Amino acid sequence: MAGPTTARRGAKKSPSGPRSSPPSGGRRLGMPLPRLRRPGRRGVIIIAVLAVLLGGFGIWAFYGSDWLRLESVRATGTDVLTPQAVVAAASAPMTAPLASVDTDAVEHRLLARLPRLKSVVVTRSWPHTLALEVTERTPELLLQTNGKFAEVDGEGVRFATVARAPKGVPLLKMTGSDSPSRGRFGTSRLLRASVAVAQDLPTVVRKDVRALRVRSYDSITLELADGRTVMWGSREQGAEKAKVLAALLKAARDARHVDVSVPSAPAVSGS
Repeated sequence: MAGPTTARRGAKKSPSGPRSSPPSGGRRLGMPLPRLRRPGRRGVIIIAVLAVLLGGFGIWAFYGSDWLRLESVRATGTDVLTPQAVVAAASAPMTAPLASVDTDAVEHRLLARLPRLKSVVVTRSWPHTLALEVTERTPELLLQTNGKFAEVDGEGVRFATVARAPKGVPLLKMTGSDSPSRGRFGTSRLLRASVAVAQDLPTVVRKDVRALRVRSYDSITLELADGRTVMWGSREQGAEKAKVLAALLKAARDARHVDVSVPSAPAVSGS
């Protein structure tokens, strides 16, 4: 017969360690977070009305009010042209809402009316100004016709005709109308080749060049102010020819004719 200390058959033993209890004052693990309350129907209506009112006010401020209207136009970057001429050619809609000004239309209008302009950037300067940043074309050569001079830029574009030749810009003399190069390359390509030669000229030489005489694509001659001539040849190897020419003009100051058409074998004569 079992004594009092004998364990009852089938009874579970209690754990040896202390029993854990859930932390007091905190949320039990695994419990869902409390859901945020969605605004009711009335709240949604109020928010929608406020959004519509703010949007309408913004549209009115930009297009209907007198706060943000075009009052002045400013032009910068001019050299030959005047800022007043650029502003006048822009024909901006004064007193119109600044937000409604078509900047692309203003740009296209300026480029069409002022061929001297190479590029135009039109920006709104809030609250009342339209800014025109222009870049003018730079003449590389001149073409003389009927006593006036057509300016030609680095892209071969004839952009303006002036009564007086600008200083430091060589005159282009197109000769040899029956040259095979005219039929093969065309006048426009010969013009671009001449412009490329003018751009390759070193600064120390360019200021003394009075004319470029073009007989054919491979026969371009420079005429200097002191009567000397330089046989340049074609437009190819322009950088090498420029270096050789600058060195020859410095070394052979008495030479009347310099030939750099083949830069690896230059020649001088008439000294």
